[in-house]
Amino acid sequence: MVPTDQSALVVQAREWLADDPDAQTRAELESLLTSTAPGAAAELADRFSGMLQFGTAGLRGALGAGPNRMNRVVVIKAAAGLARYLLATGAQGPVVIGYDARHNSDVFAQDTAEVMTGAGLPALVMPRSLPTPVLAYAVKALGASAGVMVTASHNPPQDNGYKVYLGDGSQIVPPADIEIAKRIAAVDKVSSVPQGPAGQVISEDLVDSYLDTVVGLLAEGGPRDLNTVYTPLHGVGGDLVNLAMKFAGFPEPLVVKEQERPDPDFPTVAFPNPEEPGAMDRAMALASKKGVDLVIANDPDADRCAAAIPVGKKWRMLTGDEVGALLATHLIRKGVTGTYAASIVSSSLLGKLAAAAGQAYAETLTGFKWISRAPGLAFGYEEALGYCVDPEHVRDKDGISALLLLCELAASLKAEGRDLADLLDELAVEHGLHATTQLSVRLEDPAQIAGAMQRLRDRPVTALAGAAVQQLDDLTTEVGGLPPTDGIRYQLAGGSRVIVRPSGTEPKIKCYLEVVEPVDSPEALAQARTDAEIALGALKVDIRAALGV
Repeated sequence: MVPTDQSALVVQAREWLADDPDAQTRAELESLLTSTAPGAAAELADRFSGMLQFGTAGLRGALGAGPNRMNRVVVIKAAAGLARYLLATGAQGPVVIGYDARHNSDVFAQDTAEVMTGAGLPALVMPRSLPTPVLAYAVKALGASAGVMVTASHNPPQDNGYKVYLGDGSQIVPPADIEIAKRIAAVDKVSSVPQGPAGQVISEDLVDSYLDTVVGLLAEGGPRDLNTVYTPLHGVGGDLVNLAMKFAGFPEPLVVKEQERPDPDFPTVAFPNPEEPGAMDRAMALASKKGVDLVIANDPDADRCAAAIPVGKKWRMLTGDEVGALLATHLIRKGVTGTYAASIVSSSLLGKLAAAAGQAYAETLTGFKWISRAPGLAFGYEEALGYCVDPEHVRDKDGISALLLLCELAASLKAEGRDLADLLDELAVEHGLHATTQLSVRLEDPAQIAGAMQRLRDRPVTALAGAAVQQLDDLTTEVGGLPPTDGIRYQLAGGSRVIVRPSGTEPKIKCYLEVVEPVDSPEALAQARTDAEIALGALKVDIRAALGV
């Protein structure tokens, strides 16, 4: 039950109510304040436990009233802080604003536009709910000073978020995030923030230009015989993927009907992330029924791309590392030169592919805000299904252009009587089998997470899964030119590797495991896969024991 006295918490909530321009969240908070339910006091305390933190991923959180939720008050203050930063730094050009189809995304986009024009900055708003990579494209194509994308990507339906790009087309990194956060914190009341017109709606010509650009990545006249099943997972990628496939000359994909249209409630999946167990089941069931060549998918804002391939009568999801290796190989063979980059938690195979092709290779911290800034970037990827295949135009992960290039590669292989599995086997024979997996340990108490990381530092591990630790890197100090981050990397004898870090978005410790098995011939592949699976299992056991959780 919420206390009825004038406690500091109740006073704070009443002040918030007076400043909230949204009738729905005002009613929600008023109901919570007068509730006699047992958990009401704890819920109120959580909503006012602090402001959603603005960082290098912008904002992301559950929808609802209060400073620790995503709502119009939080968004207006964030927009005002961004506007003040842009004015203070003398940024030139309009602010481009995009939004997906989640609950309140369009409302948050309009609020942002009104704050920008109220601050004297031109605001350009996307014509409708569109994928995140279209916004990233627009920032560069329109010479914008910044971009805002209202999306929570593949988070649960109750969430929304606010992603910020600067004029270079990349997501913000320090110190810009810190400077913007300072200005957000300095905004007192929403009622004090000047708000102007809702900006100018961008013409659909911008979307056509984006489609022309991604289709232009493919070679003209190449093989296009490829039968696919596609799902946008209730997100905003469907229309553009269908158009892109059509313009590129591929047969129309079979779409999972129940997941075809945008739906902010994501009714057919427990978690709208193609990496999650069960999310791709409907797509693979349809593929089994229709006998297609490839299953492809996007996450709800279409900045990630997932794929599954047939293995006998069943279907197997490709890992993000496998798709990364396939796309890199395809681009190398297409003659794309420059730096091939991956996050430190992604497979080390990319470095070997780049070296064999005489191309530069770079490792970055986790996240496309870092990958996109690799000097001379030609291709970048992270194991969480994110791929940047055209940094000149989209300096971020783009699930649509990646999907098209993967289809081009699969069609080319099909014309040769081969498939993506055959190419993965070829890469394993040439460079060794690189098998990767993750171990995630959820710990609700932040002190437990910090304690487990400290345990690894205080008790250095000398061997994991029977392999000696040849090098231990504490990533809180600068290692290999990387900015400091909370993480530990173990380099093991034989080329295997373990990286441990706290999650940036969830109360988890995440462990990224890679085993490298030499392969002498195609006939040795089956045994190498068995050995790798056993080694990965042993690594999971040993690193969990080392964490003490």
